[in-house]
Amino acid sequence: MILADKIMNLRKKNGWSQEELAEKMQVSRQAVSKWESAQTVPDIEKILMLSSLFGVTTDYLLKDEIEDEVFTDDADRLPIKRISLTQANEFLEWRKRAANHIAAGVFLCIIALIPLILLSTAAELPEPPISENSASVIGLVSLLIIVAPAVAIFIFCGFKNAPFEFIDKEPFETEYGVNGMVKEKQKAYRTDYVKFNIIAVCLCVLSPIPLFVGNFTENDFFTVIMLTVTMLLAGIGTVIFIIAGVRWASMQKLLKEGDYELKKQKKIRIKSNIGKIYWLSATAIFLAWSVLSADWGITWALWPIAWLLFAVVMCLFNLFADKEN
Repeated sequence: MILADKIMNLRKKNGWSQEELAEKMQVSRQAVSKWESAQTVPDIEKILMLSSLFGVTTDYLLKDEIEDEVFTDDADRLPIKRISLTQANEFLEWRKRAANHIAAGVFLCIIALIPLILLSTAAELPEPPISENSASVIGLVSLLIIVAPAVAIFIFCGFKNAPFEFIDKEPFETEYGVNGMVKEKQKAYRTDYVKFNIIAVCLCVLSPIPLFVGNFTENDFFTVIMLTVTMLLAGIGTVIFIIAGVRWASMQKLLKEGDYELKKQKKIRIKSNIGKIYWLSATAIFLAWSVLSADWGITWALWPIAWLLFAVVMCLFNLFADKEN
């Protein structure tokens, strides 16, 4: 039995049409038709894909003297999920919307501290317009009111992203036409991606200027106002980073490029877990320190230190990970 007959028999046994097999193999229907009519022979890469797809050995496909199907040891394993063109478009469109949602949630978390800082500072003025207890209560209530919708946004994004979680957690393949479509979108978005990153970097670098200006005055309340301006500028820069980064990352995930290459997946998952633990710990320390000391005008300094230490932690992680590799 020649290869052409074997491919046709296996296809029919699985109940697939030539179009369906072509999609799974990421080739045209005409290519499958030529294989089955013995006009052309699949290259070695396609032979390996056919072997994996049908769960048979490459010897069975290539050797004419083997006529009975010889299944591989992993034939009973769950098949690798395949992403169709429709699914890829849905994923990219959702991540485009999710980027805006996530950015909004992060921005709310950043500005949530501003009312508390302003009220706490106002309560320490020579003629305070509000008592320290009232400032603390109103400030904390404001913080929770602002953070609550941010948490709701994150939960909403988590539920909406559930159908696509396998892209981050499981191996997958893309069907015919997906890679070409994603590369076209990536090419079209590249200029905006670079532009957004430049703007975001500039905002983050320039954000301390208002704080420096405030420190030249002897008015503590004005200094705190300048601090909030710094936080707003840094927050806007962060928002732009997120909007640009989430969209770009969604394309890299489908193409398995950059940090999303298969060999880097384990490293990415570890880094993600380290980041979650680190920032949850930093938030807990900040809230505990601020509530116990009631000096919100000083405790905000924890965040620049936390960002600096986080960069050091990530550099050390990359160093040890590369050394291990």
